[in-house]
This record gives sequence, structure tokens and C-alpha cells, in this order.
Amino acid sequence: MKAKMSVNRTQGIGTVDRRLYGSFIEHMGRAVYGGIYEPSHPSANQAGFRQDVIELVKELSVPLIRYPGGNFVSGFDWEDSIGSRNQRPKRLDLAWRSIETNQVGLHEFAKWCQEVGAEINMAVNLGTRGLDAARNLVEYCNYPSGTYWSEKRREHGQEEPFAIKTWCLGNEMDGPWQIGHKTAKEYGRLAEETAKAMKLVDDSIEVVLCGSSSSSMPTFGEWELTVLDQAYEQVDYLSLHQYYGNPTDDLKHYLARSLDMDQFISGVVAMCDAIKAKKHSKKQINLSFDEWNIWYHSAEHDLTVKPWQVAPPLLEDHYNFEDALLLGCLLITLLKHSDRVKIACLAQLVNVIAPIMTEENGSAWRQTIYYPFMQVATLGQGVALRPEITVDSYSTSDFEEVPYLESIAVMNDDKNELVVFAVNRGEENMELSLDFSDIQVTEVSDFSEMSGHDIKTVNQPDKEQIKPVKSTAYEQKDQQIHCLLKSLSWNVIRMSVVPKI
Repeated sequence: MKAKMSVNRTQGIGTVDRRLYGSFIEHMGRAVYGGIYEPSHPSANQAGFRQDVIELVKELSVPLIRYPGGNFVSGFDWEDSIGSRNQRPKRLDLAWRSIETNQVGLHEFAKWCQEVGAEINMAVNLGTRGLDAARNLVEYCNYPSGTYWSEKRREHGQEEPFAIKTWCLGNEMDGPWQIGHKTAKEYGRLAEETAKAMKLVDDSIEVVLCGSSSSSMPTFGEWELTVLDQAYEQVDYLSLHQYYGNPTDDLKHYLARSLDMDQFISGVVAMCDAIKAKKHSKKQINLSFDEWNIWYHSAEHDLTVKPWQVAPPLLEDHYNFEDALLLGCLLITLLKHSDRVKIACLAQLVNVIAPIMTEENGSAWRQTIYYPFMQVATLGQGVALRPEITVDSYSTSDFEEVPYLESIAVMNDDKNELVVFAVNRGEENMELSLDFSDIQVTEVSDFSEMSGHDIKTVNQPDKEQIKPVKSTAYEQKDQQIHCLLKSLSWNVIRMSVVPKI
């Protein structure tokens, strides 16, 4: 199979926001307890956090972490998570039918985020609580001193404000499963007033309005238009959530799911702009895709988990090679919309549908999806460029044309580097010709691939067999690069370029 790809500086999509490579830690399953926090583990630091996990998170270069939920936040009293650990209450977490000990709270998590180099994307409870608790939390976190809640923070050992800049106005409030589920009109009004009060405390914060919890919700579209119409001038982002699975075990259909993500994003952008036009507003609402991932492996197991345990094993998907290929396609799709998707959170980070897995008192290891995410997060910096691609396509029950090549280019002028991320969806090798009409490439500095594995192969604690390896299957002729993308492969091509004049 042959493919051609032309990359041009004039085809810029948008500057990639670092927060596009965010993640998510929810108080559920073994994400916190037994994941990032395990005081008895040999690698645990003085605060009880696993150092081996910290190092793996640092390697991912995650800039932003959404916290503490998720469904968990809709029944969470934030005051339970501050002050002396000995006096913190144990609570029933109704969302996941677990016991929450509150041994890891706001201060502990903030210090952990500082350790891994990430900011907090804080979610507030608009399920069982509302405006008053939210504005108090902003005061506690962000107001310098001299008021009730700011002085409480200082009493608890944090002199300087946490200075949290990004805040989520609840979680999946359109979902009947959500504690405190609301209609669009109910939520839109509450979100508007809550955002207003939070910004009166700190006018530097940005807030995220809940969109639909998936594009398959029966209220999708109507929900977005209603809540935006109500809260448009008080909010900064609209959220999207979407998870993908492979229930039919149809590989071609599965690897085409990124086209569904593409349509979802385009549709929500159109809704945001429709309300902007209706209101004659000069303000642009961007998107926060603050829950996205692959989720289907653990579904049957989770039905057998007994309720009311502390940190029961939930949503512990073990990802295989085909999952890594789809994740690469999803990352490329997010980059294709980097003009409007400014925040995204891979859900989640450790143990719960996560790139990082741990064993109790044992090792931590990288799942197959870890590597595409790590490579894009570390190398996908700068301006995303929309390439012109000529390649064969195939059809599925959902899409008439699925290109065998899924690809994007990112230009990093600070490093004089052009990076191409590419997935070969096909089951035969692909000869790819790269052409650069207004970019002078001096050399291919690195070409890595993940290929040649059985699609069901997973990584294990003692055997991370699916990971990028170096490829030499390329040649440069003048301003063209010819390379071989093996069948069913994830590829990263790094090129040094002459600086822009």
C-alpha cells in the first residue's frame, strides 16, 4: 500500500495547549489508595506516596490532573479532606459503593501534584451541594489570608494559596446515574450562579461547564444548547466525555472509533458557536475533553466486586496492542482540533482504566497505552499542522471512508523540530512519502515504531514487551522522506528543520 502526505506551515490548525495532555485521578478503586498512595510500599516517601509511580507519572509529562472526580465528587464534602488526618471522617461513597477514608485529601494531593509537576483541575460538588460550598472551596484554595477559610488553610500548614486556576462545575450532571442529577435547565442555572460566585472570590480562575457525558446520551445536543444558553457569559469551557470499547471484536471497526470522536468534537464546537451567534457575544467557548479513554475490558469483573470496601479493584482494564493503536488515533484526533480543544484529561492515570498499573507491595508498570500518550505529550508541542493525505480507505457500518493512514504533524519552532505521528490501520505495510513544500528538513533525528505484535498482547509487570523501538526503514531524497509504516503500527517520526525566517 502507498500513501502520500504533504506538510505545509500555512496549514496551521492551532497552537497546542499543554493542558491537552492532562489526566485524571478520582477517589475510586485503587487510583488513590494502592495506586499513588501506599505508605507500606518499599518505595513510599515520607508522605506515603509511591516513588515508583511518581517517576512514571513524571515520564508522562502530565501538566494537569482533574480531581477528585468523576462521579465521586457529586457526593463529596470537601471539608472532610482537610485538617488532621486522625479527625477526618470515613464516609460512604455512594457513587462507587465504597468506603472513603479521606486519608488523602486536598493538601496531600496538592503536594503530590507539585512532586509530579502537574496543576490541579479541581471539580466542585454540584450534586448534593452547590454554590456556597464551591465558593468556600475557592476561598480556601486561592485567597491569600485574613478570611475564615484562607486562615483555615494556613492553620493546616499551607501558608501560600494553592492558586488552582481550572475548575469543573460538577460532573456528568446529565446522567441519571449521577448523585444529584439535574435537568439541563436546573443545571444551567446552578452552574451560572456558582461560576459567578467563584469568580467573585477569584476572578483569575477558568471554569468548565458540564456538557453531555457522551455523544450517545438521548439529550445530547439539547443539553449543550440549553446549558450554554443559560451560562455562556460566566463559563470558559464546555466539557466532553467519551469512552470507546470493542464489544464486537471487529478490528477495522474498532480502529475507526477516532472518527466518532472527530464528529463529536465538531458537533459540540458548532453548538458553542451557535449560542455565541445567538447572543451576539464576542466570547469564544473552547472545549475541555476532560474524560476520554478506552474502557471495556473490566466490565464483567466489576459486576462481581462486593460493595463497601476501601479501595476495591474497579475498572482495572489491562490494555492490549490494538488498544494502543486506537489510543494513538484518538490522540491524533485531539491534535486535529487543537484550535478549540484546549484541555483534555486521559481518564484515568493509575490502576483505574489507566496507563500505569501497580501491584500491592509490588511493582508498577507501563501499560501498552502508556507509550503513545507519553510520546505525544512530550513531543507534540508547538503548532499542529493539517497535512494533505492521499491514501486508500475502507468502510465500516458507521463510516463509509476510513483512511488506512491516520496522521498529524506538529511544528515546534522553539526546537526547530517537526514531528509526525502516524497510525497504519491496515494489515499490510505502507510506503509513505512525506513532502514538505515550505519546510526545509535537514535530517530524520529519530523514527520509532510499535508494530509486529499480536493485537491481543498485553504488557505485564515483568514484561513490558509492547513499547517503541527504533526503525531505520526510511530514506531522505531532497525534500522528500520515504518511510515504511509496518502493518498495524504506531509511528513517531522526528525531523530537524531549518529555523523559520
